[in-house]
Amino acid sequence: MSDRNDYDATHIQVLEGLEAVRKRPSMYIGSTDSRGLHHLVYEVVDNSIDEALAGFCDSIDVSINEDGSVTVTDSGRGIPIDPHPKYKKSALEVVMTVLHAGGKFDKNTYKVSGGLHGVGVSVVNALSEWVEVEVRRGGQIYFQRYNRGAPESEVVQVGGTDGTGTRTTFKPDGDIFETLDFDYDTLVTRLRELAFLNKGLRIAISDNRDEEDIHKDEFHYEGGIVSFVEHLNSSRNALHEKPIYFEREKESTEVEIAIQYTDSYSEHVYSFANNINTHEGGTHLAGFKAALTRVANDYIKKNNLSKDDAKLSGEDIREGLTAIISVRLTEPQFEGQTKTKLGNSELKGIVESMVAEGLAEFLEENPKVAAIILQKALDAKRAREAAKKARELTRRKSALEVSTLPGKLADCSEKDPSMCEVYLVEGDSAGGSAKMGRNRRFQAILPFRGKILNVEKSRLSKILKNNEILSLITAMGTSIGEDYDIEKARYHKVIIMTDADVDGAHIRTLMLTFFFRYMTPLIEAGYVYIAQPPLYSLKKGKKQHFAYSDQEKAKILEEIGDKGVSIQRYKGLGEMNPDQLWETTMNPETRTILQVTMEDAVAADEMFSILMGDDVSPRKKFIQDHAKDVTNLDI
Repeated sequence: MSDRNDYDATHIQVLEGLEAVRKRPSMYIGSTDSRGLHHLVYEVVDNSIDEALAGFCDSIDVSINEDGSVTVTDSGRGIPIDPHPKYKKSALEVVMTVLHAGGKFDKNTYKVSGGLHGVGVSVVNALSEWVEVEVRRGGQIYFQRYNRGAPESEVVQVGGTDGTGTRTTFKPDGDIFETLDFDYDTLVTRLRELAFLNKGLRIAISDNRDEEDIHKDEFHYEGGIVSFVEHLNSSRNALHEKPIYFEREKESTEVEIAIQYTDSYSEHVYSFANNINTHEGGTHLAGFKAALTRVANDYIKKNNLSKDDAKLSGEDIREGLTAIISVRLTEPQFEGQTKTKLGNSELKGIVESMVAEGLAEFLEENPKVAAIILQKALDAKRAREAAKKARELTRRKSALEVSTLPGKLADCSEKDPSMCEVYLVEGDSAGGSAKMGRNRRFQAILPFRGKILNVEKSRLSKILKNNEILSLITAMGTSIGEDYDIEKARYHKVIIMTDADVDGAHIRTLMLTFFFRYMTPLIEAGYVYIAQPPLYSLKKGKKQHFAYSDQEKAKILEEIGDKGVSIQRYKGLGEMNPDQLWETTMNPETRTILQVTMEDAVAADEMFSILMGDDVSPRKKFIQDHAKDVTNLDI
């Protein structure tokens, strides 16, 4: 043990320049997993988007290169290369190597901007094995290369050009990130979103890692967020042909809103501030919702559309609504580093007055569309009142009161929800094995009979009449809809365990659809998991091996030899006896469970609508596009 007098000034560590970023990368990009890796691309693209917002850039190209590096090229003004007055070196080098350096803090340079609080591109530099930047500016091309954040040499002139812009190529550092594998679809989703939010901007992406299978996509939407709403509703039935659109500028704040109603029963409302998806909403979303409810009730009263005086709730008027709220402002006040909630108080009034004025005008000028929209809302109100009565049956007086729990639930003895897990098991046979094989102290079992209701096609009033879903809601303890309270969750691990066949996959999707539409906070909190039962049992003599994939089966056969081996393909969980089910799928020390996450709410929303919605054509196209990716298909 050291002497307490040994602690002196020599123990105080000062992290200079970008060392702090490399020491604590998660403080700057959230994580060092796949999400953090993709965040690097977004940060570089955000700089190009800022040039577009300022009116100087009309195209951005992103490419994933053969060596795993990424190149982002834009047609903006190009990062300045002249000497910085304070640092006495090229402004390009300052931007790339100094935290909180850039043009975003000067209101004259960028009226609005997104990015990562001004630390974006220097953080990318710090967390990359190497970075190369090429600037086209003033008729010349300038170049500088960096190794793990440090410049190899000064900025050099390498040629002439007629154009302007910046090209940044970076290779993420394998010493920092858990994975270096960029997911093309993840990048496509975000870049498409940015193209929708920036009307007229062309964004292209290509994946050049495999010469024989090069992927390319290009996004360019003159309709902007109107096109965004139409895209989101491509797998739904719209109640009116064209989305309703408002655009206004007040006090240097720009507001754009596009809305369209469909015959679905869920709401799909997304808000953005300076191109950043504000997942937790904020003042702009609050203003929008307040105006929507007020205008709808005023119109109903004025035109005598309802026989009773009961007003629509916000939930009623938002049933079947798809909306994009996009605001751009000079001084956004985001709550937290992750920028998921906007806090500018003045925005509520600006958005509310704009929507109230624009929507009231639209309803007056389009009485047929108004009648369709408001009749749907009135139907939703009646269904909500019916659902409220049905919901009383699912309420529990306390999270620990067992008397109201469904009879088929085999509960655990542990009372601390953070220690408890519940298996949602397909079929009574598998449910019986799971009940016998489980650890009764902390594992609960809730068996399901057949397929639960597809909630994508049903109102809440109908959903609450379904016995299987009622059992699930009651077992969860959180209630549902406006009464939902995640603090009352009885289990902090909800594990979906279905057969490894097509029917099992369908049941799993039905359950995930229910959780996504009606218990979203459960997914956001990381409470929902998918069990991974083995696909094969391989027996040779007295030894039994379990394989969870065809590749694992081949590996086991290679190790033990294929002579005298008995191979069983598990079609159902019920084929396993209790001790096998425990050993392979339920024992926390040996099992594999996949956590269900929601990286992108817009993409998740779109996928559930395609897979579980009424419109068949988008689902057919999805199946055709992904047929080659299927690994297990029952015929």
